[in-house]
Amino acid sequence: MQFQNFDIDGFLRDYWQKKPLLIRNPWVEWVNPIEGDELAWLACEEEVEARLITRKRDRWAVEHGPLAEARLQRTGKNPWTLLVQAVDQHVPEVAALIAPFRFIPDWRIDDVMVSFAVDGGGVGPHFDQYDVFLLQGAGRRRWRLGGACDASTPLASNEDVRLLTHFEATQDWVLEPGDILYVPPRVAHDGIAIGDGCMTYSIGFRAPSRGDLIEGWSASLVEQASADDRYVDPDLQRQDNAGEISRAALDRLHAMVTEALQDREGFARWFGAYNSAPKYPDMDWTPEEPVDLEDVRDALDAGAILCRNPASRFSFYRQDEKSVALFVDGECFDCSGEIAALAERLCAQAQCCAHPDDLASHAAMTLIVALINQGSLALEEEA
Repeated sequence: MQFQNFDIDGFLRDYWQKKPLLIRNPWVEWVNPIEGDELAWLACEEEVEARLITRKRDRWAVEHGPLAEARLQRTGKNPWTLLVQAVDQHVPEVAALIAPFRFIPDWRIDDVMVSFAVDGGGVGPHFDQYDVFLLQGAGRRRWRLGGACDASTPLASNEDVRLLTHFEATQDWVLEPGDILYVPPRVAHDGIAIGDGCMTYSIGFRAPSRGDLIEGWSASLVEQASADDRYVDPDLQRQDNAGEISRAALDRLHAMVTEALQDREGFARWFGAYNSAPKYPDMDWTPEEPVDLEDVRDALDAGAILCRNPASRFSFYRQDEKSVALFVDGECFDCSGEIAALAERLCAQAQCCAHPDDLASHAAMTLIVALINQGSLALEEEA
């Protein structure tokens, strides 16, 4: 899948996190990558996050997966929508939809959620805290967009679905297969299926909150802190009032906290591991039997290709001109020299071939074997 006649630089300049944009079928050739029955099968799986949303007049109900096959066969006459999260982790053709959007850094990408709806189906007027590209896969869907929302925007009291109590549309579009609607964070929107067999792919992006970053980074610092690293005041002088917390003491106490928080290199390593952690950590992608370094070398020498697990998250941080920290599924690997180049190649593309220098390098082969054994990479025979 690839775009044609889409101005990426213009989009980033004029629309990204600024205003919505309707993109009429920008694909060289659009092919819907998954059928409704395959999506329904995924929704029945134990390890897959799925929801069935039904609407009867103005009342909404949500059922969480795994869903029984019999339940999906008796959905009734009221409008309903099936939502399945992270379909890209299970269907390679859906994972391929992410590639054209990689003008956004990989660390921002979350997953591809797929919805299947009958006529009139939807999830109601709402807003998200992140950017999303709404790609129409099959059928038609009417999208209405409203104004900007924030924490003070009134929401319905229903705990299952956080819907807007008041929604007034300012833009109205009907999307056909291959069309894409970009919606910035906190913009109200409501999508309703027109006819049965409506499939929409939501390509969502991660936007960590300030609170999450502070909490996670602080927790990491607490874990690393030594019990011996304590407040000291060797220059203590007698105070007029023993009940006062002096400015000098507060300066020392505040410095103990802020100096640790301002460790930028430490923060970079923490964030890389935090951000690359698996979306579903309970999923086990490791091979049934650990691979051996020489077997991997022989396979690569024979033309096997290194393929990233679609469920894995790869990113790197450049520490200096010759070394990078590679982050894969919550683990950090320090890579320097030629190994840094290998790490960058692994992050740049979903599939890559090993270079002769990689095969000759024990460090490179050790990295590849470690990534295969943790389920982040796999070997595939050359097509």
